[in-house]
Amino acid sequence: MTDTVRDSIYEAIASIRLIDPHTHINPHAPASNTLADLLGYHYYTELAHSAGMPKHQIEEDGISDRELVRRLVTNLSPLENTAQYRWLIEICRKFFGFTGERLDDSNWEEVYETSEKQMKLAEWPQMVLDQSNVEAVFLTNDFDDDLEGFDSDTYIPCLRTDDLVFHLAKPQTRERLAACTGIELNGSLANLRDSLRQRFEHFVGRGARACAISLPPDFSPTRVSDGRATTALNDVLLNGVMSDAAHMTALSRSVFWTLAELCDEYGLPFDLMIGVNRGVYPDGVYQGQDLYDSRVSLIQYRELFNSFPQVKFPISVLASVTNQELVSYAWIFPNVITNGHWWYSNTPSFIARDAAARLEAVPQTKQISYYSDAYKLEFVWPKFDMYRQILSGILTEHFVKGNGWSEERAIELGRQVLRSNVDEIFPRPASPNKAGPTPTGSINNDPITPNDNPEVISIISDEELDPLPSHDEIQSANADDVQLFDDSVEQIQPATDALVSEVDPEPLDVGDVLGTDTEASTNPEIRMLRGEGSFEVDDESLLLRPDPNTGELRFPPADGDEEAASPE
Repeated sequence: MTDTVRDSIYEAIASIRLIDPHTHINPHAPASNTLADLLGYHYYTELAHSAGMPKHQIEEDGISDRELVRRLVTNLSPLENTAQYRWLIEICRKFFGFTGERLDDSNWEEVYETSEKQMKLAEWPQMVLDQSNVEAVFLTNDFDDDLEGFDSDTYIPCLRTDDLVFHLAKPQTRERLAACTGIELNGSLANLRDSLRQRFEHFVGRGARACAISLPPDFSPTRVSDGRATTALNDVLLNGVMSDAAHMTALSRSVFWTLAELCDEYGLPFDLMIGVNRGVYPDGVYQGQDLYDSRVSLIQYRELFNSFPQVKFPISVLASVTNQELVSYAWIFPNVITNGHWWYSNTPSFIARDAAARLEAVPQTKQISYYSDAYKLEFVWPKFDMYRQILSGILTEHFVKGNGWSEERAIELGRQVLRSNVDEIFPRPASPNKAGPTPTGSINNDPITPNDNPEVISIISDEELDPLPSHDEIQSANADDVQLFDDSVEQIQPATDALVSEVDPEPLDVGDVLGTDTEASTNPEIRMLRGEGSFEVDDESLLLRPDPNTGELRFPPADGDEEAASPE
């Protein structure tokens, strides 16, 4: 009975088309080119190195993809018990038709060649998305990314801000910031804020739905006074990485706080990934040097959570030991959201315990159940499937069997945390400071409302119309350059019927405009404008010129009539 229910729930939640809310995928090369891209994932290199494979065999300069795969495959056997090894085998089975239980010397070359043929297909990335039942993935974009050359509906931008907060003392970081914003830092705090604001305008205008940062365990986000921040900024600009540590800390806090203010202004969630110590094992392989620190506490973030009640903070904690604290903060703070199972917590036993605790204690609308953290698209499916297997067990045991829920109700909870919350917590952002009065257009000045027929063109907006929108505003509108509509009589008839009631039943008598009526008119004589004696066209009188004060195009004034060109 229980197994049947669990299988039924699993099948239902596996059919949900997903949006992956956090990856490191490169939108210009989202899928793998060879098996080396899969086995080169840091989970495999760091585990192989931990099990005894020398670092130089993994990171040797000039090593070919095929040779790297051969070397790693011969060192995989100690990893066969791990969840990460399971991901690899499931990728090979799902995408490359592999039927074996392990990848070893006897079969890896066949898998390599089969996968290489698949990966050379131009449509391979979309094939992986479709087979994985994934609609879109969030990216991790450097602050100076131009965000060009990819579909931002499928590959959703996310502003990553680690360098801005922690590495502004480096000349290359400041050079990158100046190059992408056109604003050179000059020691003014307002100048720094302008450059950060420009990055938000750039990202939001191109479809970004979140701002994100990875934070060390000793970081405490607190408000820094403008005077203190200015002193810190000038010292950092003067001395760079040799600046006093206290100044660099003050500047980091000031930049972080400004980012939170901009998230508030632009309506972006601020993803916080808390607790990573960088470079704990400096002799480790690439991306295999960082570890968590149990001394981290969310109490360090209390001022932040209290100061920005309207900003959504999806929180990831690096270690399962911090999960109970995260649960309690999401329990109390409306703006704290549990987010995924990050890094060292991303194994089945930790997920099962942590996910159950969240589902038992945190409102279901405040949980982003999972993200893949993948670097290549092929990893999204096995990671999410690992989570779905665990989630279906929790829904069966805790909610159907334990709480007496129906299968349908349990499945709906699964849908809520897997997909619905992603849509609600990370909506398409609106441009800031653009809210205006509801546009009006009827004779009695009632608000314009959309026509019931969706094919009829309506000039309707919830925002004040901008006569000269910027490029970012145009991009954020998400509108096609050209839209085709059916303008047949049947389609536009409802609109024309609505206008009939507004037509004046008696036509306006404008007199004998053409001069054909021989009888004298009782209407007032029509007075020529600007002293003209006739309606004959001359180039000078029809030349439009910009008003020097407003820029509005107007006819030039007639001689002696200076007020004609001035606005009323």
